[in-house]
Amino acid sequence: MQLDPQAQAYLDTLDSAGEPPQHAMSVEEARAGFLGLAALAGEPPVVGSVENREIAGPESQIPLRIYTPEGEGPFPLLVYFHGGGWILGNLDVHDAVCCALTNAAGCITVSVDYRLAPEHKYPAAPEDCYAATRWVAENAGSFNGDPTRIAVGGDSAGGNLAAVVTLMARDRGGPRLAYQLMIYPITNHSFDTPSYQENARGYSLTRDDMVWFWDHYLSSEDDGKHPYASPLQAQDLSNLPPALVVTAEYDPLRDEGEQYAGRLQEAGNQATVMRYNGMIHGFFSMGAVMG
Repeated sequence: MQLDPQAQAYLDTLDSAGEPPQHAMSVEEARAGFLGLAALAGEPPVVGSVENREIAGPESQIPLRIYTPEGEGPFPLLVYFHGGGWILGNLDVHDAVCCALTNAAGCITVSVDYRLAPEHKYPAAPEDCYAATRWVAENAGSFNGDPTRIAVGGDSAGGNLAAVVTLMARDRGGPRLAYQLMIYPITNHSFDTPSYQENARGYSLTRDDMVWFWDHYLSSEDDGKHPYASPLQAQDLSNLPPALVVTAEYDPLRDEGEQYAGRLQEAGNQATVMRYNGMIHGFFSMGAVMG
């Protein structure tokens, strides 16, 4: 399909701004620019309540933001991990997204402010996300959540972390997860798929950006082969919860997301792919400019 007109308009705006690509920036510059993306999500919808907490993590406190819908509960739970290439982003950038998910799914959304690279390289992020998921399972009743209905989810690097936490929960004996939501996830430390070739540049996220993200995230090339960094490289994907994988046609990550869904299906799991034709990476967080 042709590029969606709204996506084209966004890309035209980026071009006219003349900003350098992410991979040409310092980490500090890229972080500052990423914070501006919060405006693209629009005003956060009103939810029943929003609460900030901190919990003990593997090496430091982990900030959480808990969004509760209107209603009686107990509510199902979504533990959400934000995108940003494991380097960028925070709770505020994804505030509107988490409010929207809370209302649309009628669930409590727990957004996790995991440690970022390059200050904290792999496996800091997945270990924080797994610790937060365990905390949610153990403490769900204290904030009107249903511990028997816990999903994990995220976008881009957050989608990677959702897939990884699901593997960790299976490998480490819990918590039991009911669902995994992966929005244009990173699933493999590799850059050789057709979508990487077709969408290498010109559609906001580029191949060079992804190389830059991975280089900051990993301490070595060997780390990228581990399933907790590259879930597509896991030998065993059996006994995992149902999955929804959302992809975008004009996204370097399109094929690895769809390949991961295919591997989940081959291993006997339920997995649904929703490809948004004409769309680019990041569209899920752009509610103010994408219908």
